[in-house]
Amino acid sequence: MDLTHPQSNLSLGFHAAPPPLPSSPPVRGPILDDSISLHIDSGLRDSSHNPRSIPLQLLDQHPESSRDGSLRTHEADESDEEQQEEEFRILGYAMCIKRPRRGESSSSCSSTSVLPAAKKAKVESDLETRRAAVRAWGNQPLSVADPDIFNIMEKEKKRQVLGIELIASENFVCRGVLDALGSHLTNKYSEGFPGARYYGGNQYIDQIERLCHERALTAFGLDPECWGVNVQPYSCTSANFAVYTGLLLPKDRIMGLDSPSGGHVSHGYYAPSGKKISGASIFFESLPYKVNPLTGYIDYDKVEEKAMDYRPKILICGGSSYPREWDYARFRQIADKCGAVLMCDMAHISGLVAAKECLSPFDYCDIVTSTTHKGLRGPRGGIIFFRKGKKQKRQGLFPGQTEGNDRYDYEDRINFSVFPSLQGGPHNNHIAALAIALKQVATPEYKTYIQQVKKNAQALASAFLRRNCRLVSGGTDNHLILWDLRTLGLTGKIFEKVCEACHISVNKTPIFGDNGTISPGGVRIGTPAMTTRGCLEGDFETIAEFLLRAVQIANNTQKEHGKIQKEFLKGLESSRDVIELRSQVESFASQFAMPGYDV
Repeated sequence: MDLTHPQSNLSLGFHAAPPPLPSSPPVRGPILDDSISLHIDSGLRDSSHNPRSIPLQLLDQHPESSRDGSLRTHEADESDEEQQEEEFRILGYAMCIKRPRRGESSSSCSSTSVLPAAKKAKVESDLETRRAAVRAWGNQPLSVADPDIFNIMEKEKKRQVLGIELIASENFVCRGVLDALGSHLTNKYSEGFPGARYYGGNQYIDQIERLCHERALTAFGLDPECWGVNVQPYSCTSANFAVYTGLLLPKDRIMGLDSPSGGHVSHGYYAPSGKKISGASIFFESLPYKVNPLTGYIDYDKVEEKAMDYRPKILICGGSSYPREWDYARFRQIADKCGAVLMCDMAHISGLVAAKECLSPFDYCDIVTSTTHKGLRGPRGGIIFFRKGKKQKRQGLFPGQTEGNDRYDYEDRINFSVFPSLQGGPHNNHIAALAIALKQVATPEYKTYIQQVKKNAQALASAFLRRNCRLVSGGTDNHLILWDLRTLGLTGKIFEKVCEACHISVNKTPIFGDNGTISPGGVRIGTPAMTTRGCLEGDFETIAEFLLRAVQIANNTQKEHGKIQKEFLKGLESSRDVIELRSQVESFASQFAMPGYDV
């Protein structure tokens, strides 16, 4: 509408407001910014006069000549870059219209403003500067971002490639696992469980964790109607403690294999001095069972006798240095008889269980825990399996349950124990990496791998036994052997140092009956890692020769420099035998491929 036209159709209607109450003065609303308010005093209202619309001439009229003159003046100043102002009057008040600069949009009165080209360019330049700053900080390779850490990591990579890895709890992962561990998934916070998170934006994290659940159950051949799984524990020690916390009260009793007999400290362990070593022994009472000192096997009759006297709430089978099969059926009988929950920590043998190359704890146990990075060749972490649904008929009662409860309630109690009781947000990159590893576990190729792990362990054990070495229990049924070095005049600690100097990794371990807390009498040797790199039985015959030469070096160094560690280590540094063996070890190891990256 052109308000400058003298015959404008705009009209303004005046309507009188109701009279105010006698005691109150006329109320006039405030005049808001950018608005004009017109009020008519009700006292001036003629009640006999019907209100009607009155045409209103908004603009004061100027002579045509003045208007023409104004236009001519504007045309004369059209080259001026400054905004021009045109003055007019509304209801006697002087008003000004700012004319846009030449080149500006005619819709400048629109609510959406358009930035001038120069200002827009400046904004875009500022955004690009900020983007460049983020890229400069966030997109640097490790070698540039932190050369110190990069150089140390490169040395560790070289050590792994050129060394012989015989620590039973270690393995090498594939590139897919490494990619997931070093991925953007580490950016997301996901406290809670799938479908019940404390943070938004977890729809894809939920998909990953659910897929990991499915693959975990598939890998071990479990019915999802009868078994549940939690993949969030940061380690198997965390997983074990979560089970205790979920099912027990402080000072309740647990019973597991004694650490010097091959058990794990997370099953409850006291040092000979009485010191409580793990959280399990600090917050719960534990009484371990032991192996027969003559055979190295678990004495199940004594386990039952001790369990009936002690009455643990949780009976634990599984260990970290036990080279023989576990009799889960017998453990089930003992647990039923004393009224305990039967739990298995299968951390070391989970790969064999998945490949069905050993007896399965799932046939008899109520709860099964494991690491995810040993035989499973996954990321470092823990996992908990628990029964659910209708309870199997047992003798005795379960902790916190009554005879009338015929369904397992482990799921809610264990999940709540993991989060929020003991942990915060799960490591999403680890869960994705675990899902990748579990997919591989379910393949025929993985079963072949586990079968080779066992063959290699048998070959290594046979090579030692032919040379009159003493192995605890006389051999192995799984992936590891325990070598008792006491008959050779060595301790595990000294032998471990010699092997390390020669680029062979083993770990010292106590042998039942020795003073393991001060000077462990043996070493634990496992075959999974070098089997992953492609070693076969003949290769482990060669590895046995390397280890026996390390024994000779250790004995010779002890004779020349004594058993004091400082002097002993100085002797190793200058030993020609060490240098020679290390060269042979590196030449041997470098023949084999390394998964995860090119070498």
